[in-house]
Amino acid sequence: MTGAPLLRVRDLNVRIPTPGGELHAVRGVNFDLNPGEVLGLVGESGSGKSVTLRALLRLHRPPIVMSGEVEYGGQNLLKMSEARLRSVRGSQISMIFQEPMSALNPVLTVGEQIGENLREHTALRGRAAQDRAAELLDLTGIPSPRARLADYPHQFSGGMRQRAMIAIALASEPRLLLADEPTTALDVTIQDQILRLLLRLRDELGMGLILVTHDLGVVAQTCDRVAVMYGGRLVETAGVHELFRAPKHAYTLGLLQSLPGAGAQRQPLQPIPGGPPNLRALPPGCPFAPRCAHVTDECRAAEPPLREVAPGRLSACIHFDELPALRTELQEVHA
Repeated sequence: MTGAPLLRVRDLNVRIPTPGGELHAVRGVNFDLNPGEVLGLVGESGSGKSVTLRALLRLHRPPIVMSGEVEYGGQNLLKMSEARLRSVRGSQISMIFQEPMSALNPVLTVGEQIGENLREHTALRGRAAQDRAAELLDLTGIPSPRARLADYPHQFSGGMRQRAMIAIALASEPRLLLADEPTTALDVTIQDQILRLLLRLRDELGMGLILVTHDLGVVAQTCDRVAVMYGGRLVETAGVHELFRAPKHAYTLGLLQSLPGAGAQRQPLQPIPGGPPNLRALPPGCPFAPRCAHVTDECRAAEPPLREVAPGRLSACIHFDELPALRTELQEVHA
């Protein structure tokens, strides 16, 4: 892909005050997203994925502090006036939240909630807005879309609520879609349908997509590039094929080795020992060092910077060139 990036993020930080001290939830995150590209943001729970996604649209409120640059359309969204930001948020950049049952308003019909977005960000009103709302539900694969506009969220199944969230997000035909674990708690059949829908809409609308997930199978099926988060920062970025074949960070290697294999030759799972670090009290050096099988004294001395280790590949691992290559094929991960 060529040309200017659709989104450019530089030194993004999110600090959350807590009774136990400041929690530095996002630490110096940098990445670009090109038009029409799908970027997977992956990592364990608590790594900072959802906090990062919400920071892109400045959804955190004081006393939470955000800093850095989130450049879209030549402007820094973190410095933009609230009035100007409202014209971008939900219009040019939309978000699918993680849990549709809490994100959807239970006392408004699905049609009213889609119509609210249409009234705010398009010129459609009345019958034209209703027709467009039905068209959006039909686009997301909901049967009898015009009749379902009068239904409330509790009358939809989990998969249909997720599709309704997607319809609301797509109402303004955004250039960028932020999806926070859109397939969580869905059965595998519905999950596959949602992912195929997102990719089809990406192709039809030409929008960029950032997909937050902890499911590497979803990443393999959907993404062009992957950014791996650990301890509030990016520790590796790579094309999806390159990352699955030869991870360049010990944490990424651990994630891939913990996947169940496919085919006749199945191997025991190799879980990563321990748990994610406490972001209020990070260990010295590399935050993954206490759980890493490749750790040395050098790893504990100072936190390695994220740097280019191969064309198009960044890693924050001192031992990136010593890690074993994997025979993980994307079709195996799909299984």
